[in-house]
Amino acid sequence: MGSAAELAAAALMMLGFPVLMLAALLPSVGAFAAAAAVTYLADHFLHRRGSYLINRLGKVRAGLSIRFLIRQLLLVLLMARLSLSGDVVFYAAIGCFLAFYGFQAPHGALVTLIRNRRRMPIATRNVDLVSRIRIPDAPPRLLLDRAAEKMLHLDLAAVVGLLVTAATDRVVYGLTGVAVTLVLAFLYVTALVPYIRGRRIPPKADAVLKAVSGWLREYRPETVLYFSGSKDSAYQVNMWLDTMERLETRPLIILRERVILENLQATTVPVICVPGGVHLMNLDLSTVRVTLYAANVGKNIHMLRVPTMKHVFIGHGDSDKLASVNPFSKVYDEVWTAGRAGRDRYALADVGVRDDDIVEVGRPQLAPIQPWQGVPEGRIPTVLYAPTWEGWDDNPGNTSLLLAGENIVKKLLAADRPVRVLYKPHPFTGTRSAKAGAAHRRITALVEKAATERAADPRFTADAAAQTRAKAELVRITARLAELSGPVDDSGDEAEATRDGLVDVAKHEEIARLRAEWDDAYWRSFGSWQHRVVTGSEPRLYDCFNVSDAMVSDISSVVSDFIASGKPYAVTDSAALGVEEFKRQNTAVRAAVILSNSARELDELLTAVRDPAADPLTAERGELRRYLLGPDEPTSIEQFNAAVSDLAQKAEARNHRLETAGRGTVAERAGAVPGQRPTPADETTDVVKG
Repeated sequence: MGSAAELAAAALMMLGFPVLMLAALLPSVGAFAAAAAVTYLADHFLHRRGSYLINRLGKVRAGLSIRFLIRQLLLVLLMARLSLSGDVVFYAAIGCFLAFYGFQAPHGALVTLIRNRRRMPIATRNVDLVSRIRIPDAPPRLLLDRAAEKMLHLDLAAVVGLLVTAATDRVVYGLTGVAVTLVLAFLYVTALVPYIRGRRIPPKADAVLKAVSGWLREYRPETVLYFSGSKDSAYQVNMWLDTMERLETRPLIILRERVILENLQATTVPVICVPGGVHLMNLDLSTVRVTLYAANVGKNIHMLRVPTMKHVFIGHGDSDKLASVNPFSKVYDEVWTAGRAGRDRYALADVGVRDDDIVEVGRPQLAPIQPWQGVPEGRIPTVLYAPTWEGWDDNPGNTSLLLAGENIVKKLLAADRPVRVLYKPHPFTGTRSAKAGAAHRRITALVEKAATERAADPRFTADAAAQTRAKAELVRITARLAELSGPVDDSGDEAEATRDGLVDVAKHEEIARLRAEWDDAYWRSFGSWQHRVVTGSEPRLYDCFNVSDAMVSDISSVVSDFIASGKPYAVTDSAALGVEEFKRQNTAVRAAVILSNSARELDELLTAVRDPAADPLTAERGELRRYLLGPDEPTSIEQFNAAVSDLAQKAEARNHRLETAGRGTVAERAGAVPGQRPTPADETTDVVKG
């Protein structure tokens, strides 16, 4: 429904129109002017916020044009009630509003035409098209951004002028306002005309397709990451960007939706967004030997139909969810899993994926997670509490926040031997459940209160000079990152972004280095004993893993990822399934301390952190890590590159075999007697070839 401010603005706007009618009937120029100002300002506020309520108003026949038309009609009614219906200004007002709406049609048509002509059939990033086609600059943002709203607001001059005339009986103000509105509307329409013809129009689809195919022939991509999905699924492709950058073959990313391209993180890998299936089929992808799929979606068929490349499902995470054993996976040549667990899931699910088609490649995304070396001498242990959010239903097993969260945090804060608590909630926490939001706020208050008390405790001392230097570093690094990352120039459009979207590799690498330096400075900017609530995108979850010695969490991918560290961890059985059933249903908790909602089992976790030699689950964690994520050596990226290379060789061998068979068929037919029926062997070759 939008924020409270948006709801208030919508309410004011909708209430303003009955007030306008009442003011027109009374008549009262002052009340009408005040109500009109409220409706204008509220409308503008909702548009600036991009409020969802704007679309809802359109659904109930109270759209933007209707709201402006009603206000203008009520103004005419006000003038009539003020006995101005016989004056020239009254007819000027009616003529102005009729002509004004006459301008709306050509204005809307021109805006739509310009946007359609500048929408690229294929949008790209890190692809040099400048030398192949000419892409003109976008029209000024002033002309196209919220164009309908801007055009309609040109009536302000007429409305203000007519209201002044109604209040003063001086016709000149009304006529001047009418003239200004009509002139501005005419100029707005005229300003758009040059952008629908000549050199200001981007090339047509055939020229763009030819240019992209020419670039493909020159670049000769070998491994493609293919992705299709909604805006909310962009993270599924973003998690593979670093892996694609580290491939030993020439990589390419192919996207099918513009919204995914808009939400793609910065990368040095060439990216091609091809919304149309026909355009995709006409691209020259003859050099591609391996295509990787991060999701099972219908548009995958447009690439799966190409036989000259091998197709691999790599997914977007490793868990016990049903999505990890989707029956659709059997359409791929191979399915790559992190470790043995993924292979066993398919065997148990019996969905048609053959064991021979499964390859274990580890999880390259987990490379930043550092293995545990024990708690450094002189530092108290750090325990990370990272609960997941409440989910879309009211299943008590979704999150520990509601039933166990406060118990967990209180026990950690009151531990006999002090520990530091890091609390990093899921970013969606409280978005659906008010109770979860309230629990989050109570936990935040507990941690912050404990942090304040610890800061005043003489047992905990800080190196003030070192912290001051670290904070200064944070300021410097943050400023440099802001300089490198922005401000983003969003004045252009898709065509300009395609033309200019070449990543600055040096800047990209500097940003990565600075982010690592920022993370290091952040943790040094406060004491290693200081409790902390960590929200926002920075520091990242994996950074929190690396400074922690143990973690408490819920059933989610967070647990599977944390296992890569080898550190002790606990998982809350919030649904009270019982230890055995909980472990049976969830592979990732088989080496965890299982917590009840009372969190009384936390002492087992703290003992394991303080005395690793006495930890009974050490061996089980190592075994589970290898089972879920594969061996430590070779590294996951080495396994991944080896799998790509092996499959590319299989694709090359297949293509060579078919090419050789095709040449043999042609030679046999060349020596055959005219009209002779091909042999069964010839028929078989023809079928394979086709």
